[in-house]
Amino acid sequence: MYARLLLIAAFAVTLSACVTTSRVAAVDPAFETPYVLDAGDKLRVVVFGQDGLSNSYAVDGSGKIAMPLIGAVEARGKTTGELGNSIAARLRSGFVREPHVAVEVENFRPFFILGEVTTSGQYAYVNGMTVETAVAIAGGFGPRALRTGAKVARIVNGQTVHARVPVSYPIRPGDTITIEERWF
Repeated sequence: MYARLLLIAAFAVTLSACVTTSRVAAVDPAFETPYVLDAGDKLRVVVFGQDGLSNSYAVDGSGKIAMPLIGAVEARGKTTGELGNSIAARLRSGFVREPHVAVEVENFRPFFILGEVTTSGQYAYVNGMTVETAVAIAGGFGPRALRTGAKVARIVNGQTVHARVPVSYPIRPGDTITIEERWF
């Protein structure tokens, strides 16, 4: 009887080793920088009192927007507030006495999802997305998907930074999400 209990306990310990626990490490704070603009974002720029300058502008492949009077303005790597200040400074130097500029994102660049999902690819970003909603947009988890977390690649200060995140983690435009394969 004692040998049978010992055998059952050994079997239970062996089986428990096969169960994966879903602990995802805390995300590095450097990964949490403010959202910055890049190619593919579509912006609404409003110059108060200057209807000819207020319009929608797309950030092109070189990371710039082309505006009347002042030409190309660098947008890549800037927040909307920083871009508004840059536009105002350029307008102030000979075109508009005291420009007041507001910049907002009309359409965000897409995000990408790879790995163990039904349909990997590029998808339109929607405000408030998490890894889990991105997976849902991609058709759901594949049959061998690790469902507790994902790898996210994000551009931070011009460098690609990778982090392991839980499925409830918020994603940003331009992120590349990789759903890994589980072992058991």
